[in-house]
Amino acid sequence: MFVARSLFKMSSPNPLARLEQRAAEADQIIEYLKQQVQLLKEKANVQASIREEKKLLVENAKLKQDIEDLKKQLLEKEKRRGVRDVAVPSVEVSVNSNATPSQPAAPAHAVSSATKVQSPPPKDEGNVKKKPEKKEKKPQQVATAGQDDTKVDVSRLDMRVGRIVTAEKHPDADSLYVEQVDVGEAQPRTVVSGLVKYVPLDQMQNRMAILLCNLKPAKMRGVTSQAMVMCASSPEKVEILDPPSGAVPGDRVTFQGFPGEPDKELNPKKKVWEQIQPDLRTDDQCVATYKGAPFEVAGKGVCRAQTMSNSGIK
Repeated sequence: MFVARSLFKMSSPNPLARLEQRAAEADQIIEYLKQQVQLLKEKANVQASIREEKKLLVENAKLKQDIEDLKKQLLEKEKRRGVRDVAVPSVEVSVNSNATPSQPAAPAHAVSSATKVQSPPPKDEGNVKKKPEKKEKKPQQVATAGQDDTKVDVSRLDMRVGRIVTAEKHPDADSLYVEQVDVGEAQPRTVVSGLVKYVPLDQMQNRMAILLCNLKPAKMRGVTSQAMVMCASSPEKVEILDPPSGAVPGDRVTFQGFPGEPDKELNPKKKVWEQIQPDLRTDDQCVATYKGAPFEVAGKGVCRAQTMSNSGIK
């Protein structure tokens, strides 16, 4: 009996010590995981800033190109009106050669003098025609502003039924798929989607989906995405929206009560998508809706999520 008690006293502290050691190791592991999560959050913020900077650079380059195109159009119009590139210097030379000593050769006065004295003053006529050219631009600017102020609703979005022909992992991003999607055009569109964490790769192959087709193409880690797969979405779960049975690639998704043709391409500066997206939701029956109007393919039915009701769509 004495020997048994002695053995118990010698062995009993060992399990407690091991438990305390494991608890300490678990605390260290938890602390390490917290640090890793914080690092991942910081990395995500940095990547978001880089994407925004790249987007701004692309928009700036497009603006520069638009300015150059407008300059070319203006020059072509002036050429059609008979305006020459160096009108003012030539007029001043002709006036100075005909001026008397009592006439000062001031440039502004020289242009009007040339109009009176010389019968064929082509370059001076070009200068006179520049003023109406400026006046013609004002109505065009007003019209553009009017178009920008049009009502923003879901009819501005070009949503179509599409078939994801193939999908594969993005070569430079673990969370992205790169898909080839048939949306009823001559060639499939390349689409980049952040669905790796939510949809297995085998479920991405040869499946039907709803695509937003008039977003401005954007590069995502070196691959240009030409559309967006529409999904019911929550912080924990994402489901690709299914078109109705019988729908085929290229079928237009419409909304009762919101007629109209979609924009050819949404202007990212006008934030049209950002204004519409908060009103896109699934209802109690998992049907995709905009302000209560279902996503509908004419004559074929409505679009819906598999299980996600009362969820946002993006």
